[in-house]
Amino acid sequence: MAPFNRHSYDVEIQEIGSFGKLPRLSQEDDTGNKSEATNRLCFPTANDQVGQQPLKAFHNLDALFLDTTPPLRSYEHQMQELANIESQYSELIKPHTNPKRTKTTSHDVVRNEVSERKLSTDAVIRLGGEKFIQSCSSSINDISIPSHPYSTSFSGFSIQETKDIELIQNLLLSAEKVSNQKFERSSKLLDWCDASSSNSGNPIQRLVHYFSKALREKIANETGRISFHGPRKNHVDDLAKRMLSANPTTVSIYQKLPFFQVGQFSGVQALVDAVVGATKVHVIDLSIKQGVQGTILMQALISQPICTIEHLKITAVGTNYKEKIEQAGDWLKSFAESINLSFSFNVAMVEDMLMFNENLLELDPEEALAVYSSYGLWGMIGQQGRLESLMKVIKNINPRVMVVSEAAVNLNSPKFVNRFIESLFYFGALFDALEDCMDREDENRSITESVYMGNGIRSIVATEGAERVIRNVHINVWRKFFARFGMKETELSMSSLYQANLVAEKICCGSSCTFDMDGNCLIIGWKGAPIQFLSAWKFS
Repeated sequence: MAPFNRHSYDVEIQEIGSFGKLPRLSQEDDTGNKSEATNRLCFPTANDQVGQQPLKAFHNLDALFLDTTPPLRSYEHQMQELANIESQYSELIKPHTNPKRTKTTSHDVVRNEVSERKLSTDAVIRLGGEKFIQSCSSSINDISIPSHPYSTSFSGFSIQETKDIELIQNLLLSAEKVSNQKFERSSKLLDWCDASSSNSGNPIQRLVHYFSKALREKIANETGRISFHGPRKNHVDDLAKRMLSANPTTVSIYQKLPFFQVGQFSGVQALVDAVVGATKVHVIDLSIKQGVQGTILMQALISQPICTIEHLKITAVGTNYKEKIEQAGDWLKSFAESINLSFSFNVAMVEDMLMFNENLLELDPEEALAVYSSYGLWGMIGQQGRLESLMKVIKNINPRVMVVSEAAVNLNSPKFVNRFIESLFYFGALFDALEDCMDREDENRSITESVYMGNGIRSIVATEGAERVIRNVHINVWRKFFARFGMKETELSMSSLYQANLVAEKICCGSSCTFDMDGNCLIIGWKGAPIQFLSAWKFS
């Protein structure tokens, strides 16, 4: 594990602002007004604008976590033929743009990308979405063919890129048919998609392969046919167990997909910033997994210019798989011994998060207390009473900081079409990253796509209600939720931001990582597509 660089603390602000690096915290428009730099996909409808209501309008957690759509952004160059198309479709082709550059079109963004390198999955999805919108507005609802009247607007792309664009178009057409319960027509479109996609092809072909499988299961569920995928809970339990195990797949993914390392190093630095100068540090980890973040924390603490740390304690919180968590603890103990750091590891195991309480944490008033959660909260969005109970305990123990990292995507919309489109972009970026960072024949890549991502897509697309276990929401929803507990989002230090930049520069494929600031929150992306957010919180 590479140690933290002590010189990272001396970074100058002006060094962080070029393309692909960390942006300024705010940007000015032509009038001189400052606006937050954001890079977010929006698919709102008139019924989804609850996000503009004040916090007091939310009377329960259900309303809060279903309010997941950001406010509608302006789109001055909306094509005339989109006038009669629902807004969630028209939002599909919006490019990621700098607020100053209001005259940029989706074609400008894609053309620039073509001139520099091959099309990313994001660009292909946007172009496929544009063809989908055009076909809908022209009442062309069947499989696209080369003589499509709009095909000339996509000249200049390779044969394979054109096929990929049409593949996305037909996948969207199929999803639209499912949403309108035209299952027979959707199935015919999926037959075409299946013939043109593969779990071993390029990123678009792989992406469509798994989305097509999920749509077929949704059709089976909607029409009352028996699902052929087996019990859903077994899939979820298996995924959780795999994530906790230091198996070759999870280790490989962590090492080769740069945004995961970027998020962990930057998040750990936020912890260190909050406990600097303390002799005893206690970190409560809500998602210990393999414990990699613990080794980063240890190195960060002993690498401080003036090392004051005498003892580090980590308490892992969990509701199952105690043996796996204890294995992570044993590994951390060995690592601490190898660097001569006094260390202890505790497990706060409860059968139900409603039973979690501060007496399980063995708190010491002399300790500097911090909470770390990397993808540790999303699983309780569907169990909001448990999430609220957990946060009450954290508020009572009043840590110096709570560092939170979650997926920067809304996969919790009650509307199937919105959920489908956003997940298509999100998983498209992940498939794109796997293509760039891992060989196509890599067994760990195949397992990641089929087991982790395939089952995630299936849950989001094919299931509804309580059966839909994969749920993520945007940072704006977490802000409203955390505000209920008197939590205030704090600014990430320049050291924390610089760690993100430093790691991205030093690891393979890190140049494709992109960074944006949403208020005080760091958005870590892949070629501009948001992947995860990192934020730090204190209790008032």
